[in-house]
This record gives sequence, C-alpha cells and structure tokens, in this order.
Amino acid sequence: MNQETQVLAARDGLDRDWWRGAVIYQIYPRSFQDSDGDGVGDLAGIARRLDHVAALGADAIWISPFFTSPMKDFGYDVSDYCDVDPMFGTLADFDRVVARAHDLGLRVMIDLVLSHTSDRHPWFVESRASRDNPKADWYVWADPRPDGTPPNNWLSIFGGPAWQWDGRRRQYYLHNFLKEQPDLNLHSPAVQDALLDVARFWLQRGVDGFRLDTINFYFADKELRSNPPLPEALRNDSIAPMVNPYNHQEHLYDKNQPENLDFLRRLRAVMEPFNAAAVGEVGDAQRGLEIMAQYTAGDDLMQMCYSFDLLSKQRLTAARLVEVMAAFEAAAPDGWACWAYSNHDVERHISRWGLCDAAARAYATLLVCLRGSICLYQGEELGLPEAEIAFEDLQDPYGIEFWPEFKGRDGCRTPMVWQADNATGGFTTGKPWLPVPGAHLGRAAAVQAADPRGLMHHYRHALALRHAHPALAKGDQTGMAASGDVVCFRRAAAGETVFVAVNLGDAPAEIDAPQGERWQAIGADLGAVAPGPGGRIALAPWEVSLLVSRD
Repeated sequence: MNQETQVLAARDGLDRDWWRGAVIYQIYPRSFQDSDGDGVGDLAGIARRLDHVAALGADAIWISPFFTSPMKDFGYDVSDYCDVDPMFGTLADFDRVVARAHDLGLRVMIDLVLSHTSDRHPWFVESRASRDNPKADWYVWADPRPDGTPPNNWLSIFGGPAWQWDGRRRQYYLHNFLKEQPDLNLHSPAVQDALLDVARFWLQRGVDGFRLDTINFYFADKELRSNPPLPEALRNDSIAPMVNPYNHQEHLYDKNQPENLDFLRRLRAVMEPFNAAAVGEVGDAQRGLEIMAQYTAGDDLMQMCYSFDLLSKQRLTAARLVEVMAAFEAAAPDGWACWAYSNHDVERHISRWGLCDAAARAYATLLVCLRGSICLYQGEELGLPEAEIAFEDLQDPYGIEFWPEFKGRDGCRTPMVWQADNATGGFTTGKPWLPVPGAHLGRAAAVQAADPRGLMHHYRHALALRHAHPALAKGDQTGMAASGDVVCFRRAAAGETVFVAVNLGDAPAEIDAPQGERWQAIGADLGAVAPGPGGRIALAPWEVSLLVSRD
C-alpha cells in the first residue's frame, strides 16, 4: 500500500463536513513557541504547545507559512513549496506536529501561497533568464510602453507600482506585494499543474486542508488593462491603509478574474479524496462579500472563505453585523463563511475596537454563535492588546514603508505569552525576534489558567457551548435583527433552536423574550442571563442571553 493509499484509507468514512462550523486556531509559527533559544518560534515549539489549543476546544489549527523562504515577507515569499525553512525545523518536525495534533483530535491546515513566489524560487530564476526557456511564461511578464514605463497603472499593496523592471528580459514582471514576490501566471496550465502537485504533496503528508493566501489574486487580466479610479467617497482602509495609493483604484483587472473559478474547481477535485477543506482569504475591500459568496457556492469550489468585513477598523455594531450577514446571505444562500476578528495582518481587535474585558467576552460569545466556521488568532483567547513597537524594532517591511501613519503588522505578531515569571513570557530563552510587551505578561496563559474569571476560561466555555449545540455549529441562521445596540437571531438544527441576544453597547438594554416555544436558559458559565418577569430580557452593558428550545 503506497503512502497516498494509506492516507486515503485512514480518512475513509470520516465526517465529510468536519469543516462546517469548525473552530480553527491560527498559529503564527515565528511567535508561538521557540524550542531552541534562537528567539524565533518553530515547529517543535508548536508540537509542545498543542495541548493548550486542544484544551481550548479548537477543532483544527491553521499554521502560517513555514516553507523555505528568504523571509522578505516572513514566509509569504516561498522559495521551496515542499520543504521546511531551517529556522522552523525539518519535514520530520512537521510530521511530528501532524501526528501530535491528530492524537489530540486536532486537524491540521497549512497556509498555501499560490498567487506568488519568492524571486529566489527556482521557477522564477529560470523564468527571468530568457524569454524562451521552458518556464518563460510561468510569471506575469510584460513589455514596457513605448516611453519605457510599466504596461499599466496597477499598484502594489505594499506601496508603489506593481511592476518591477528586469534587465535580463528587458520586461516588467508583476508583483502585487513586494518586488521580491513575483506573481505566478496561472493562465499557464503548467503553472496550475505544478501548484496542484504542491497541494498533493502536503495532503499526502497528512494535512487536512489549507488556508489559501490572497485567493482572489491568482489571476490577472490577460489584456493587462488599467484599473479605473475609485471615487474618494468609496475608499476605505479594510485592505490597505489610507496612506497607501492602492485605495485610489477600483481593482477590476489586477485580481478577481473569472478564470479563477475553474482553477478552484481543479483544486477542490485534488482535495476531495483526502476529505480536506480549504478556507480562502478574500483580499478585496470593494467586492469582498460578493467574491466570498462566489468562491463558496455549490459543492465544487472552496468550502469556506473569509473577507475583511469583521477585520476592519470599524467596530462591529449590531447594525453592521446585520448588514454583513444579510449581504452574504443574499449573495450566496448556500455558501459558507469563516468569520474572524483578528489575524496576523490586522491590529488585534481588543485594541482596534477599544474593548474592555466585558466587551471582549460579549464579542467572543457572539462569534461562536454565528453561522459559519470561525478562526481564532493566537493570543486572542488571552485578550492580548496590540503591542506598541518602536521604529527601531520593526521587522515588517509594510510598516517600515508607511511609518508613522501606518505602523505595520508587527504589533499583532509579537510572541505568545505563556507565563509571567520571565521577560519573554516563556516564549524563548533567547532574545525574541520581536519584543514581548510587559503589559502582555499579566495576561499569560498560566496566569489565566489559575484564574477562573480569566478570558481564556470564557473562550473555553464558549467553544464548549458551540460543540454542545449542533444548532450553533452547523445550523441555519434566521431572524437576525438589531434593536439599538442589541443583536438577536436564531440558530436551528437537529431538532433544537437557540435564541441569541447580545448587547454590543455600553448601556443597559431590554428586549422581548422569544414567544411560542418552551425556552430554557443556557450559557450560565458565560454570564448569560434568563428572561425576567413579563417575558422581558434585561441586558447589562456587554451582556448576553442564550435560550434553547427542543422539539
């Protein structure tokens, strides 16, 4: 029996819908746990700390890139898709992570970066060597305009033009991100085949799925047409900071191309025999929910996608949540979302929305009650605020480029704090690659484990509630409405209905309790309140009410 047959046999008969409603815990490997004292987290450190994730109640982990890389963008510039960068360990270390995760009942999803590679990837080295080599068309190359300027007006998310001149070919190549991250040309069938082989490699090693970086950037317009300007009134900072001219364009042609759907179907066909699932990152401030809906429609595309609607600086109010959910429902009633408040690319939501501890609890409870799968970012369960990083300590090229108006992503990427009795929070015995804020130490995992009132215990109770009620994990969602700061909705599945009411404001509120069924209060360990006399629910600031009715 070969390796692939063994993997498929082991997965045969497993829950085909395991991803639906799953809680996915994101691990940023540089900052999770260092095992060798060099100040950078690694795979051995991940294996050591997986008990924490399992105890929290997560269903899966998503590991950000650990592939061989020059680290210009901290692993999102891949120079070898099928090996581990030495700073993180070896393939054997990765296999141990997978084995340990599976022993703990955790599935493993890894971050695949398919839209671009490093400029040191052998594919690009060959492609740039001449215009007639076997990989000459594996990247997006274009002749200059007659005056020598780039072929169109496309801009890089990291600032400046999205085109870099290459003297060897006397052409420009496309880079939607850093110039060291040339964009692959997925219009080439050979490129698609090579990327599908990468997916097979990791599936055969035992991974259960993928987080797909910038999933809507895979294809650029074949004709390389320029983007039109975006009216100032429509610009926002969901994808790029307002100091970045990227927000001045309507991105019609540099991403979001219809050809992507056929490639995603090919990728789904590769994943399907392995019972694997994918969650795609939709990086678009203008059409995010629409694209998210397109990519998850039916049963032959991606299982899940997420947009930046809940990752934006605009605080998630009751009215805003109703608006987002209604837009997604209208676009793809059979689609499936993956919701998150924080990740490695945005300011942590505790700081972004200015949340007190009570508000953090309310938002955590709300998240586990929403229809869709959910992602938690490491340290979110500890209530870590955004770290203030001095300019001289910055590592992120994005922040260095736009400092001080935009400070980059280092503030959400500082090391995880495991204990409070040393300056590095138990992350490393050496000097951490980013400083550990002293303010984080009091929120360390060990501190909160000893405090029943700690936010970490709230997350454990919230995830347990989601697992205990099929309606919350996989059920339908109906009747979502906002009444002032209070959002109410129902989830229903498997003969049970759960009524959810969350006060997302700092003032008391009252609402009517649902009528017509026999309701029972649940969620007492989350601070949820029951209806009072007269069928009214009185909610203190940031308080919730959870009721269940069974057939």
